[in-house]
Amino acid sequence: MITASVVTYNHHLLDIEPVLRSLFASPVDVVYIIDHSADIMPDLERELMEFSNRVLTGEPQLRRKVEMGFHLLYFRHENNGYGGGHNFAIRKAITLGSKYHLVVNPDIWFGPRVIPELKRYMDLHDDVAQMMPKVLYPNGQIQRLAKLLPTPIDIFGRFCLPHFMIARRNARYELFYSNFEMVLNVPYLSGCFMFFRLSALQSVNLFDENLFMYAEDIDVTRRLHEKYKTLYYPLIPVYHKFSRGSHSSFRLFWIHVTNIIMYFNKWGWWKDSFRKEANKRVEEQIAEGGISESNPFAVKKATLKPLFTKLKIKSR
Repeated sequence: MITASVVTYNHHLLDIEPVLRSLFASPVDVVYIIDHSADIMPDLERELMEFSNRVLTGEPQLRRKVEMGFHLLYFRHENNGYGGGHNFAIRKAITLGSKYHLVVNPDIWFGPRVIPELKRYMDLHDDVAQMMPKVLYPNGQIQRLAKLLPTPIDIFGRFCLPHFMIARRNARYELFYSNFEMVLNVPYLSGCFMFFRLSALQSVNLFDENLFMYAEDIDVTRRLHEKYKTLYYPLIPVYHKFSRGSHSSFRLFWIHVTNIIMYFNKWGWWKDSFRKEANKRVEEQIAEGGISESNPFAVKKATLKPLFTKLKIKSR
């Protein structure tokens, strides 16, 4: 069984319609909508059900999916953060016996090949706990969302320092020299699209609900990465609007900063031996050309070492 959850906050049906259509067209058995809206949106549940009834009865393939037990479930939930909202859905998925669970943002959409390909790979490789595909802007440009574990300079330098001062360090942190085409075992995968093996996620106690937003994805990937593989898998794409709310809202900026401070208080600011070793292993993978798609234990002897010296760093 595959389940999925979407946490919404003051979203309307039109905002989440693309991700819903993507999930309807994928082999997902149950979709949980967790509504954290500040104000009660009395029409959202009704609109969701009317929309799903209309779409799911609109073609034979989707009607068969409903007949086989597909459900779209809506929950109005106290806002206990991004990870907390998804934990609510994940616990319900666990009770259903789900094997895989997709945590996905409301502003994501993707084609019908994505979930089957991730499932195929994880079915073959039991030690893979989490995967994230290539993430693109709507115009097709790459989003650099698979990263090394951050140091304080990596995070706060992006907020405070001019681009030219942080560019080289930022390129390393965002794995620029991988050319974003390698399958890599990465310790930090973005929370916008997280495909989990639920047994592995249970073993690390799900998301840390003390981290309200913005650092919960670093934390959960890191904890999984200590015990399993957490893969960036660029062989399939998804699309993400990526609004960067903390860059335009002081409230979200403060939440971002507060949660990053909590993350470093938890794992260490300057002394973090796991961070050092995990990041070193990723750079070694890049130097060797990444992980072979057919065998995650084999490393390709590739021709990408020159990227470290030949690629020029571009401004965002």
